[in-house]
Amino acid sequence: MSDRIPRVALVGRPNVGKSTLFNCLLKTRKAITDPTPGVTRDPNEADWLLDGRPVKLVDTGGYKVEGDDLDAAITRKSVARAQDADVVVLVLDLMGLTPEDEEFIRLLRPLSGKLIVALNKADGIEREALAGEFYALGFSEYICVSAAHNRRIDELEERIAARLPESSALSPGDPDLRLAILGKPNAGKSTLVNRLTGEDLSIVSPEPGTTRDPIHGRFEFKGTTFRVVDTAGIRRKGKVGENIEYYSVNRALKTIEESEVVVLLIDAVEGLSDQDKKIAYQIVKDGRGIILGMNKWDQLPKVKNQLEAYTDRIRFLFPVLSFAPVIPLSAKEGTGIPELLNAALKIQKQLHQRIDTAKLNEMLKIWMEDVPTAQVKGVIYKIRYLTQVSALPVKFVAFGNHGKDTPGSLTQYLVNRIRKDLGFQDVPLELVVKGGKEK
Repeated sequence: MSDRIPRVALVGRPNVGKSTLFNCLLKTRKAITDPTPGVTRDPNEADWLLDGRPVKLVDTGGYKVEGDDLDAAITRKSVARAQDADVVVLVLDLMGLTPEDEEFIRLLRPLSGKLIVALNKADGIEREALAGEFYALGFSEYICVSAAHNRRIDELEERIAARLPESSALSPGDPDLRLAILGKPNAGKSTLVNRLTGEDLSIVSPEPGTTRDPIHGRFEFKGTTFRVVDTAGIRRKGKVGENIEYYSVNRALKTIEESEVVVLLIDAVEGLSDQDKKIAYQIVKDGRGIILGMNKWDQLPKVKNQLEAYTDRIRFLFPVLSFAPVIPLSAKEGTGIPELLNAALKIQKQLHQRIDTAKLNEMLKIWMEDVPTAQVKGVIYKIRYLTQVSALPVKFVAFGNHGKDTPGSLTQYLVNRIRKDLGFQDVPLELVVKGGKEK
């Protein structure tokens, strides 16, 4: 009996419906589906509960006989995932075999003992009559399905479950730290994810926009399990032309709220951009931790106090990031990785920290005594009570004699004291002042 979570891989040429079937089995739209062939590039993994058993379901890129270097990389990953899987579902289009199907089948012959052939697009009984020509392929198990219409999916699930190896009922569980990698195309996100996980999870290519679906991986650091997500590069809206990229970018942004800490990866050679600022603003708005990972730092000319100068410039141009750690690194060379992960652990701790209300108000009394009386045009502003209402996002509510009309300078003073005195130096922090005028 193995503790390894079984893997089920969906394989086949482009546009046979693998991603549609992937979504159908998961009962959610996790993979991008589009009529354009070759939408899925990197293998897309998801935790799947099948008959009460945890399973890893893997949607692979489409196999191509001919193509460029990127197509060859996609093909190699598809074959590798099939070899690694416990059950392989070969998805074929019931409307007919192609030379690409036949070439891929030749490569899959050694895996025939763990293979189920799913003849997709069987939208009705009359179409099932077309299945006869496929039986000549010589595999032991076939099933006609329609992923688009959820037809005979329950039966496919039963057949997959029957093929799974015996294993303990281990659950994938929640990881100790949820980390997302965001940034513009070609900042080095996929290289960083592969470096962190020690696996060839994401395709690394000079072609911008290679990653489309979020790619999930896990690794250990200092006794903590990290789940890391590689996302599609985020470009300016005006440059997001095709539907596929539109959905990829939306999913990349959605990973912010699903994460605890986000590494905003920046090409240090190119420097920061307005688009980086917009991504950072969204991370801060969602109350997630943010680390500015300055990738390709090794390619910069060696200048004295360069990091300090770079950090000061970021603080000046992007005051919303005044608290965010700036970590120089090289995903390609592996430098700066321990510093990056140590920062992530520190931020996670701060994000989940809760301060007792009694202690908060003891500190508030001290803070208010330290600040000169807040007075604007003869009006005195006082903060009388402070409480923490949430962690992740970190949010405090204060009650004062003039509520939301309290000057921003007094609010910022309290935010600065909360950060400095209570250990929230490296995370976004929101303070809302409520209350009304004294009578």
